[in-house]
Amino acid sequence: MELHCPKCQHMLEQDGAHAHCPSCGNDVELLACCPDCHQPLQVLKACGAVDYFCQNGHGLISRKRVEFVIPV
Repeated sequence: MELHCPKCQHMLEQDGAHAHCPSCGNDVELLACCPDCHQPLQVLKACGAVDYFCQNGHGLISRKRVEFVIPV
């Protein structure tokens, strides 16, 4: 999924839960959402690992399946 800068509409370079616009220099915090119910995920951090948990019954979600969106 391509994310675009809310300021200049250029494509963002994503790095996990953060994104950077190379055009205008804007840094954007992204929200991790469940790919099944599209609700925000709980982020679990331990020993350098980051896991995502859906509190709406979908359990642990693989990083590869997480949908990152720009919060409104």
